[in-house]
Amino acid sequence: MSAGGGSTKVIVIALFANLGIAIAKFVGATISGSAALFAEAIHSVVDCSNQVLLLIGNKKAKRPPSERHPLGYGREAFFWSFIVAILLFSLGGLFAVYEGVHKLSEHGEVSSPFLGLGILLFSLILEGFSFKACINEVKAQNPYPNLWIWFRKTTSSELLVIFTEDAAAMVGLMLATLSLLLSWLTGNPVWDAAGSISVGALLVGVAVLLAIEIKSLIIGETPATDFRGYIEAKVSELIPGGKVFNLIALQIGDHEVMISGKISPGNLKEVSQLINAINTMERDIKAKFPEVKWQFFEPDSAD
Repeated sequence: MSAGGGSTKVIVIALFANLGIAIAKFVGATISGSAALFAEAIHSVVDCSNQVLLLIGNKKAKRPPSERHPLGYGREAFFWSFIVAILLFSLGGLFAVYEGVHKLSEHGEVSSPFLGLGILLFSLILEGFSFKACINEVKAQNPYPNLWIWFRKTTSSELLVIFTEDAAAMVGLMLATLSLLLSWLTGNPVWDAAGSISVGALLVGVAVLLAIEIKSLIIGETPATDFRGYIEAKVSELIPGGKVFNLIALQIGDHEVMISGKISPGNLKEVSQLINAINTMERDIKAKFPEVKWQFFEPDSAD
C-alpha cells in the first residue's frame, strides 16, 4: 500500500476505535461519576473529531493545482493537522484539567469502580489495536533508527498526529485506570480528580509538542528522503563534467515534494543536448521518487 493509502487506513481504524471507546467511557463515567473516566471520554470525542478533520484535510490536499495555487493544495494537510493540535490542547487537555479541579472542590465519591475499570480495560484493548496498526505503518515508512528521530523528521503530518494521539491515549488510559483504582482502594476521591488533571496535563504537553512539529512543516521542511546523491549521480551520468549547484528540496504536502536547482552544463556545448539531458534526468527522478511532483532545474555556470 502506498504511504498515503496506509495513512488513511490508520486514520479510519483510529476513528472507529475511538468512537466505540468514547461511547463506553461516557456510559461508565455517567454511572460511576469518575472524573478521570469522564476526562478520558472527552479525550476520545476530541480524537474522533480530529480524525474526521484529518480525513477532510487528506481529501482537500489531493485537489489539483489551480491558477491561484499553482503548486497544488498539499500543504492543506498540514493546516488541518495543526487545527487538530489546537483541539487536542483546548478541548482535550484544558477541559480535563478543569474537570479534575472541579472534582476536587466537590469531593464526590466514585461509585461502581468495577464498571469503570472494566470500561478502561476495554478501551485499552481497542486503543491498543489502533496503536498497533499505526506502529506498523510507521515502521513501513520510517527510514530512521528510532521513533524519536522519526517524530522529529517525518513529513507525514497525518501519521504523526495519529501516532501522537494513540500514544497519548494509551498513557492517558493507564493514568485513568491507576487513579480510579487508587480512589477505590483508599476511598479517597482526590485520586480520581488527580487522574483527570494528569490526563489533561499529558494532553496539553503532547498538543504543544505536536503543534511545534506541524508548525515546522507549514513553514517548510526538507523531505525525509535525501535526493542529492541520486541527482548528482544522474548529472555525472548524463552531463559529462556537470555539477549540481544550490539544490533545494521542499516538502509541500504529506506525500508531495518540490525540487529545484542549478545544473552546470559541463562539457556539453549544444543547448539542445543540455535540455535533453535535464529532461531525461527529471523523468528518471520522477520514476524513482513518485512523491516528487514538481522539478525546476536551470543551467548555470556558478552557484
